[in-house]
Amino acid sequence: MSPDVLVVGAGPTGLTTALQAHDLGAAVRVVERRPTAFRPSRAMILHPRTLEALRRLGAADAILERADHSPRARVHVGGRVLDVRLADVAWPSTPYPHLTLVRQADVEAVLAEALHERGVPVERGVELLTARTGPHRAHATLRTGGSTEEVACAFVAGCDGPDSTVRRAARIGWRGGTYRTEVVLADAELDGDLAPGMLHVVVGRAGLLFVFALGEGATWRVLATRPATGGGPSGQPGDAVPAAQVAALLDRSGLRTRLAALRWSARVPLQHRLATAFRRGRLFLAGDAAHAHSPAAAQGMNTGILDAANLGWKLAVAARGGGGETLLASYEAERRPVARRVLALTHVVFAAEASTGPLPALLRARVLPVAAPAVPALAGEPHLMATVVRLLSQDWATYRRSPLSAGAAGRRPRPGDRLPDRDVTCRGRTRRLHDLTSVPGFHVLLDRDAPPGAGAGLGPLVRTHRLTSSPGRGVVVVRPDGHVGLSAREVDPDDVAAWLARAGATRAGVPAAARTPGPRRRGPAGTAGSRPS
Repeated sequence: MSPDVLVVGAGPTGLTTALQAHDLGAAVRVVERRPTAFRPSRAMILHPRTLEALRRLGAADAILERADHSPRARVHVGGRVLDVRLADVAWPSTPYPHLTLVRQADVEAVLAEALHERGVPVERGVELLTARTGPHRAHATLRTGGSTEEVACAFVAGCDGPDSTVRRAARIGWRGGTYRTEVVLADAELDGDLAPGMLHVVVGRAGLLFVFALGEGATWRVLATRPATGGGPSGQPGDAVPAAQVAALLDRSGLRTRLAALRWSARVPLQHRLATAFRRGRLFLAGDAAHAHSPAAAQGMNTGILDAANLGWKLAVAARGGGGETLLASYEAERRPVARRVLALTHVVFAAEASTGPLPALLRARVLPVAAPAVPALAGEPHLMATVVRLLSQDWATYRRSPLSAGAAGRRPRPGDRLPDRDVTCRGRTRRLHDLTSVPGFHVLLDRDAPPGAGAGLGPLVRTHRLTSSPGRGVVVVRPDGHVGLSAREVDPDDVAAWLARAGATRAGVPAAARTPGPRRRGPAGTAGSRPS
């Protein structure tokens, strides 16, 4: 059977795209060029909004079981040692008020297992040779071993990294440049006075050094910046780094530790680039195939997963006959501006953190040590830390100018904004709003005094909830990615139905076909499901 959506690439972005599309009723196929699942993790941090997206796919709890979600960091700067907590920040509108330390490989393993539970295998050792778009179908040529296969599908999702075959096949430009600084990754055993179970960060004139208690081939993962030493594929682990060079980076840091054994290492050239378009006809780009940047502020894996949460449901409902061109065009309209801002953020942060230029080096060597005594007090202020975490977590990313955002000005939450979490009463129970809306699909939230029958009969992709704790006669319609699509002070059933048709939940007023989602891991307080009110 031909798939509705062919996902190319089985990293976090591709796996999330596949899960999101499957849970909205699409037939999905996932192919991955790498023959084995394991590869050394480049990303180590998940943000709250990313976990919110993964929760709607039933994957957040399993990831948290493998993660440190009460992380502590020990910052070494100017001879001072400062302890910082990265959990329990004052952000009440999320169920995950913390940064989460977790290996990218663990995230991929959980997402691949969730797909397997739904009957969707990841086909490894399958390489995309080319893809092309047509008026009614997309076509792809795949190679497995010595044989090739032609595949027709509704859409191709290119989640195949910075050197994207899908992007080249779509003839989409790749603008930007390379950094003069590179990253060294290493899994190592270390001897010395290094507190266990903590993230150690060293800030110095020469750049940054991170030591995570998350090594895959050893106890510790080392990440250090240094001047670039050569070419190679940007963003991908390249040549091994000799033990003497890794030891020198540790010595330079001033940590009271030394390299005891080097299990694995690689140098990673870095780039900052943005695709000139995120779509060409039926070919779409997401994650590192659409944007590549430095590891500063831990944006790569998180931005890719949020791309996927946006793209997957749109491809699913469009493949089943809903939404149309407005829906498909909204992906680039919403996500490319976000990617542009993320690139700007990471560019500035990386320059401050790791640039070998005289001014950033001077600031790290002279100014930061002077300011260091204030860091513990500032880091202990939960509202200030919440501001930092919200910035990193892209709480600023809204889709208010999207063609899918409609409703009253001044209404909260505003159309295009992320749905904030809070306590609500529905069907006589007090629950968290993100718990209530965690089931895949669209959610219609009615105020207490909305007319009886409002939101009824909207099709199998739509669940309706009357919030008796919310006075008024209004309505909020929540998209499958957790953003508000429609927000109005007064319910108009025709407006609700028209918005759902535009977003693909229904097709010209006819309910769209929806596949029953596969097994889902239960989250706290019944995350796995809710009944319509």
